Amino acid sequence: MAVTLKEVALRAGVSRSAVSRTFTEGASVSPEMRRKVEKAARELGYSPNALASSLTTGRTKLVGLVSNNFRNPIFLEVFDLFTRGLQDRGLRPLLLNLSAGPDAESSVRMLRQYSVDGVVVASSTLPPEFSRAFRDAGVPVVHAFGRASAAPEVHVVGIDNAASGRLAAQTLLARGYRRIAFMGGPESATTTQDRFAGFMQELAAHPEVTVSHSFARAYSFDAGRDEMTRLLQDSPAEAYFCGDDILSIGALSALQDGGFACPGDIGILGLNDMEMARWNNIDLTTLHQPIDRIVASAIDLMVATLDDRDRAPEARVFSCTVVERGTLRPVAG
Repeated sequence: MAVTLKEVALRAGVSRSAVSRTFTEGASVSPEMRRKVEKAARELGYSPNALASSLTTGRTKLVGLVSNNFRNPIFLEVFDLFTRGLQDRGLRPLLLNLSAGPDAESSVRMLRQYSVDGVVVASSTLPPEFSRAFRDAGVPVVHAFGRASAAPEVHVVGIDNAASGRLAAQTLLARGYRRIAFMGGPESATTTQDRFAGFMQELAAHPEVTVSHSFARAYSFDAGRDEMTRLLQDSPAEAYFCGDDILSIGALSALQDGGFACPGDIGILGLNDMEMARWNNIDLTTLHQPIDRIVASAIDLMVATLDDRDRAPEARVFSCTVVERGTLRPVAG
């Protein structure tokens, strides 16, 4: 049977409240008292009961981690960083998979059943009303990979997607491409909208360039392959900004199946710099999204908001950079 707090108190020769204070973060306890309690706990193999502690402190230290794009391997990296980062800060992540499409209110009810202290929405495709629903329910929320604004309604951490679209256009122009296309993810996603807007804004100053665009049904390998297979059937462009690495990898598969060389016949540019993009058999030229910095910043904001519930909503925006690999031709001389 599990060792109880009472047994630790008897072994240490102190009161049960002294043991409780010793294992309660921020509680007042003398160094000598702490030494005796911790020694007794080690000898007995005692571990504090997190659920019992939450009844005392009013905080569960549970943080809901909400996402919906589990088919995109980039989120395996995201979840790894978030779960380890939250645990390092003494918090416990509770993962909620919204791939089946629950609405915002259902998600709020589900997480409130577990009395989460806060919620991180880790998605670029969930609409803003998800974050607002948690905020309106009085739950501290941070939207990672969300759409930033000058006056955010909730904490948002991510990249400037419009600027990334402009950078993608500049990257293709610098390599001498004159028939350029955007192949984005779902048209309803704000990331797709903003990347496309920035891409077209940059190319508007280049009337000599022929521009086309299309949208895949999802940010997934199969959706990228299917969309590129369709595009190859009728006068494909010289180069595509795919708007996401997993779309790009699907597009590369379609090029290979269709007998097209990359970058000899068609160039491909991605966005994210996910681990697979670096594999030798993929070698994807892409825009690096600083995922580790975004996750760390989102966790910092969550911790700060848990300590100060009245903290004003903040937007933290990071820049992308070009990672040169093998799916675009060299910069034009």
